[in-house]
Amino acid sequence: MNNPVLVEVLRSGFVESIHRGSVVVLAPDGRVRLALGEVHEPVFTRSSNKPLQALGLLRAGLDLPDDADLAVGCASHSGESEHVEQVLGILAKNGLSETDLGCPPDWPLNQAARNRVIAGGGGKRAAAMNCSGKHAAMLAVSAQQGWDTRGYLDPEHPAQAAIADAVEDMTGEPIATIGVDGCGAPLFALTLAGLATGYTRLVLAAPGTRRRRVADAMRAHPFLVGGTDRDDSELMEAIPGLLVKGGAEGVHAMVLPDGTAMAMKIDDGAPRPRTPILVGVLRALGYDAPELAEKAEHDVLGGGVPVGAARLTDGLLDKLD
Repeated sequence: MNNPVLVEVLRSGFVESIHRGSVVVLAPDGRVRLALGEVHEPVFTRSSNKPLQALGLLRAGLDLPDDADLAVGCASHSGESEHVEQVLGILAKNGLSETDLGCPPDWPLNQAARNRVIAGGGGKRAAAMNCSGKHAAMLAVSAQQGWDTRGYLDPEHPAQAAIADAVEDMTGEPIATIGVDGCGAPLFALTLAGLATGYTRLVLAAPGTRRRRVADAMRAHPFLVGGTDRDDSELMEAIPGLLVKGGAEGVHAMVLPDGTAMAMKIDDGAPRPRTPILVGVLRALGYDAPELAEKAEHDVLGGGVPVGAARLTDGLLDKLD
């Protein structure tokens, strides 16, 4: 792939690094408003796929009456106490415990939370792993439906089959390949256009439907979706009706209240360029908030003070109609 340069990293006026990638913006009716790079080639969509995975679990019979539980089931959370307690609550309500989680033990992503764990003599735990909410939801539906809770990560497991069906339905395309995500769950390769389509179909669904409930739960509980100082949480808090969810290796997707959706993949997998792109697209679509100005560029430091920035390439969004 020869994807365009999306973000330039300037130090003392000199372009020190670049980040290439692909971005697609879809109108609510599915029309492509902007396509930069290979937006119709499959990529592993990582945790940006979690809202669609949650929908598959609801279709399989998952009963989570509390929307906060559903939100953390879509999360890549920071492992703060609120997140861990929410995950443990899902498990307890379904006769399960932390030892049933198939995700690997990990430290909290949030540094302050990690420091508290270390200061208290604690260690890594599965409930603190950023994908534990998704795993708790997969276990919950397995317990509720009488399925094997030990093999819930097998791609042939009924919970995973239901997820795959929902993903293909929502994206309108077949899953190109199935891999293994960092948390151990099945991982799907989809196109950015397909991922954006799925997000549009979530927010444009009728109120009260399972599709819409996923979107509404995430937007009602943005902190549970990410956490303190996390872009996804802060952007959803700043712009009413916005749904945004990042994933590893430079994947991110978002959808506006009117159904306009965007998905991106950074070629080198770096997280640094994603926020300037998210903010740039939001601004180009007519959205603004004080928080966006703060996130438009990442400072490049020299001697502890800003000497440059990682910023959107000039003219990159000029073709957005």
